[in-house]
Amino acid sequence: MGVSENRTTPTESQSSSSKKQLLKTTRALKSPTSSPEKKSGIFPIVGIGASAGGLEAFEKFFSSMPAESGMAFVLIPHLDPSHVSILPDLLQRFTRMKVHLTVDGTKVEPNNVYVTPPNKYLAILNGILQLMQPAVSRASRLPINSFFRTLAQDQKQNAACIILSGTGTDGTLGLREIRSEGGLVIVQDPDSAKYDGMPRSAMATGMADYVLPPEEIPGQLVEYFQHATRGKDSAMISVKGDPSDALQKILILLRTHTGHDFSLYKQHTILRRIERRMNVHQINDIASYVRYLEQSPGEVGVLFSEILIGVTSFFRDSGAFEVLKQKVLPELVESKSGDDPIRIWVPACSSGEEAYSIAITLQECMDDLKREFRAQIFGTDINAGAINAAREGHYSSSISANVSKDRLRRFFTQEDNGYRIKKTIREMLVFAPQNIIHDPPFTKLDMVCCRNLLIYMDTDLQRKILPIIHYSLRPKGVLFLGTAETIGSFTDLFGVVDKQWKIFNRKESILANHAWTQFPAHPRISPAAQGEATLTARRTREMNMPRQLEKILLEDYVPPCVVIDEKGDISYVHGRTGQYLEPAQGKASLNILAMARSGLRTALTTAIRQVASKKEKVTYERLQVEGNGGQQSVHLTVKPITEPEALRGMMMVVFEEAKPPANTRSPKKGSSGHPVNAQVAELETELKQTKEYFRTTIEEVEISNQDLKSANEELQSTNEELETSKEELQSLNEELITVNAELQGRNDELSQASDDMKNLLDSTHIATLFLDTELDIKGFTPAAGNILPLIQTDIGRPISHITSNLQYEHLVENVQHVIKTLAFKETEVATKDGRWYFMRITPYRTVTNVIAGVVITFNDITQQKRNALLAEDAREYAQNIVDTIREPLLVLDTDLRVISAGRSFYRIFQMTPKETDGKCLYDLGDRQWDVPELRQQMEKLIASNAAFEDVRISRDFPHIGQRVMLVNGRQIRQHNNPARLILLAMEDVTKQKQEPTVG
Repeated sequence: MGVSENRTTPTESQSSSSKKQLLKTTRALKSPTSSPEKKSGIFPIVGIGASAGGLEAFEKFFSSMPAESGMAFVLIPHLDPSHVSILPDLLQRFTRMKVHLTVDGTKVEPNNVYVTPPNKYLAILNGILQLMQPAVSRASRLPINSFFRTLAQDQKQNAACIILSGTGTDGTLGLREIRSEGGLVIVQDPDSAKYDGMPRSAMATGMADYVLPPEEIPGQLVEYFQHATRGKDSAMISVKGDPSDALQKILILLRTHTGHDFSLYKQHTILRRIERRMNVHQINDIASYVRYLEQSPGEVGVLFSEILIGVTSFFRDSGAFEVLKQKVLPELVESKSGDDPIRIWVPACSSGEEAYSIAITLQECMDDLKREFRAQIFGTDINAGAINAAREGHYSSSISANVSKDRLRRFFTQEDNGYRIKKTIREMLVFAPQNIIHDPPFTKLDMVCCRNLLIYMDTDLQRKILPIIHYSLRPKGVLFLGTAETIGSFTDLFGVVDKQWKIFNRKESILANHAWTQFPAHPRISPAAQGEATLTARRTREMNMPRQLEKILLEDYVPPCVVIDEKGDISYVHGRTGQYLEPAQGKASLNILAMARSGLRTALTTAIRQVASKKEKVTYERLQVEGNGGQQSVHLTVKPITEPEALRGMMMVVFEEAKPPANTRSPKKGSSGHPVNAQVAELETELKQTKEYFRTTIEEVEISNQDLKSANEELQSTNEELETSKEELQSLNEELITVNAELQGRNDELSQASDDMKNLLDSTHIATLFLDTELDIKGFTPAAGNILPLIQTDIGRPISHITSNLQYEHLVENVQHVIKTLAFKETEVATKDGRWYFMRITPYRTVTNVIAGVVITFNDITQQKRNALLAEDAREYAQNIVDTIREPLLVLDTDLRVISAGRSFYRIFQMTPKETDGKCLYDLGDRQWDVPELRQQMEKLIASNAAFEDVRISRDFPHIGQRVMLVNGRQIRQHNNPARLILLAMEDVTKQKQEPTVG
């Protein structure tokens, strides 16, 4: 696409350095390689976020950015929602690209700039911009994070984000999404930013590809995407077929420097990460990148972090956590009893957001059910840096986009630069480095939260991990996967709990016992419990055995026999077996090997072992057994019992007397008197038995070796678990040291606060008394000793036992009323020595809003009381004077309202106090006093304290007729009272010589 025809020339205000950067970037664009969109039709979209100081950074950036870069730019500034944005007009002076104020449904075109309007969120889908209405308050809005997230999902590796000057942390979470999808992250150098809050927060993630001043960003941006385009055009890295030798070398370097093997991770994912690093360093082929890795060990660590990069946030996929809270965790909590802790494992926990989200949800669930259990949540990751960040439990302010206000208030402590997890949640978790592929897993778990880890592993590795997780879980334990993950073919190991949010539970399966061999497949059982179970089974079997055996023996003729277990202990005897078995000397025993007569023991030992291992019948013919009357020939048969179920595992040993062979010839006699052929046959039989015995013994030794090997592996696994536990304990020790230091600091603060409070109470000279709910004294201030004769040993005594100096008998009754109603009580009380106090009784509330007694304060108002009495006396004195004078008198306030009047006024004008008191002077009677001359004099009196005399008024007054009055006025100032009074005196001169009158 070409550049818009509406172009403007950059202003002369561009600095020389900006012009140099622009020239350098323009020359880069003139290289033989075409712009990204010319060949593929796909072009980079760059999101740029800024707030305070962003305009200056925007100007420097666009002054250095050529008009035909082949990229589109979307600006997300923090604007005042009440003002119309003039940013497009301001930026148009610094670029020849067309600058638009974005409207809903705008299709993004290369070589254009789009500015987000005020009070709107911006999203992008299929290259089309959509305006969204913010759903949160202005203070909680994070528009940069919101757009970066949608940009990453829509454009993948063609996305780039730039964080410029600003305060706060907006953009920090969004750049993680950009980086995880293979996009480019650039941050303004904080030293060049007017406000460095946003750049420093972005840099703290460790995910910035470049940190540059704004005028240098365009050149790097152009070079990066030109190199990325050349790489795609030349098929720089093939992701098809077997990995190349170069990739193998990179994997070896990673394993050597980090100790972690990524050979079973998905090759496509690793190659994408490698390609990104090559673009960052402008390296054209993978072989050259291998050499760069060999020469720069630091780059190996960066690539390691690049491969491990994971997008995590609090309560990611909120719907999944809602299902956990409403459906899964309540069942888990309800199933718990006693001191059994709730154990949860979060492998690949990254910086801990997922693990803390699980902990918060679990705590909310326990609070809702009003059940409290000890929780052990293990967060593990192979990235030690991420584990350290998780242990710190400190996150930027941008988490408010994913964490509700209520959760922030309950589970976080706000700090100047973000939020920190509260101790109550932090104590539920243990973070430790661990490799789920090689290290032993945690066991006896109630839930495993393994989200978005399996998607990076190939099928073979997934087939190894899922059985490990199955082994780690308790029966009915929960597996919580990411939305893009599945259990694959392991439907025999896990059942579906919630299909949409990929929540499964552990199934009991016979195949699961042999699914993997690195770790013990069966949970350990205590010897006591195992012994009790064995004894119970044995008793049950012994009770049912005779009847079941009789049924078996009656089905067919059976010679004398015994039923034994695998150890050889006889459980049942049938027929006469005395000529084959006899009690052994010493302690009584029913073991068949101890009771077997000479000639049977070796064959019995071999046969029992073979039957126990192979579950097949074994027969020995013509065994020569020493009896009471000499040797006898016996057929020995040992066979397993498979039916009924209760007898499975038992064996039947059958003894059958062998008939002598029919032989007409008389055999030769040997030296012992026995026939020679018989001796040879006997020796051959014994030799055969011995060989079989040795063969069986060798097989048993081999089996024992295998068992020892398995036991050794189990011990090795246990040792690794102990090593992990050791690391966990070390981590806990470090945390305890930190907590101890915090507690010490808190103790110092409490001591300081206690000293401050004591000095405050002492300096106020306010008598204060603290009582508990039983009305026992908890404490008091020194001033309280003037009212109640208290000493330090009185603490703990009931207030009713203290002799009071108050002339007040209802103190205890009032205190009990306040505790009962929680309403404060105020009253004035006097002491026996004539002092007065204002007493106030209020409930004593703890920081947890629990009523723990009352606080009684006594404010000394003796002087105020005396002043009030003096004022009352003075008022009565003045009123008596006013009433005594024969001339009419009025006392007014500055609003000319009557405060009081003399008796002469009421008598002469025939008015009552109800018609006079509180009324305005001009409203008295029929407004006879409302004359211009009097108004003028009263205004002067109020304004300048100018007294007046002999103002003549001639009016027709009600009840008394026509009268001529001389009026005198003067202000009266009161001692210690800023309020002013006006005294008006009237003299009736009607009978005197008539003079010109007013009115």
